[in-house]
Amino acid sequence: MIRNTTLFLALALSAAPAFATDYVQAPGSGLAFAGKYQGDTFTGTFPGFMTKMSFDPQQLATAKLEVTIPMATATTRNPDYDGQMRGDAFFDSAKFATATYSATKFRALGGNRYAADGTLSLHGISKPVTLEFTWTPGAKPVLTGKATVKRLDFGVGGGDWADTKLIPDAIAVSTKVVLQPAK
Repeated sequence: MIRNTTLFLALALSAAPAFATDYVQAPGSGLAFAGKYQGDTFTGTFPGFMTKMSFDPQQLATAKLEVTIPMATATTRNPDYDGQMRGDAFFDSAKFATATYSATKFRALGGNRYAADGTLSLHGISKPVTLEFTWTPGAKPVLTGKATVKRLDFGVGGGDWADTKLIPDAIAVSTKVVLQPAK
């Protein structure tokens, strides 16, 4: 009887679904953007962004990624650019204080590379955006990723700023998120 019970327990445990590990963002993380203005490259960051992730490379069906971005913290470290960028012509951070990125569909791209097909909600508009990333496992795993955001799809930089000769539509977004297990 004990042998049958042990065999039953072993089979039941091996059939139990595996779940992804829940993580939160740890110090050392960054979220940046880059574009051009009249042909000159500008870069900036989003201090204060927060990431929650549930991820196991062997269980992509249960993976989730949630990023919250406070728009009023966006900075290029150029006061002239920052005032304009946070104002109503671009982010309108007084009206749209937060942007979010949420993904529940993940694809393996080979090696430690993955794609998160998610939704970016920015400036009151939600559109699909794919984040391609490298996953470096460990006690504090690291997600290093890149995406392209078409600013005009989100109504960012309308009016005179809609001219893509001044500022191209495609803005490069990059991130390095150091993660730690959620408590």
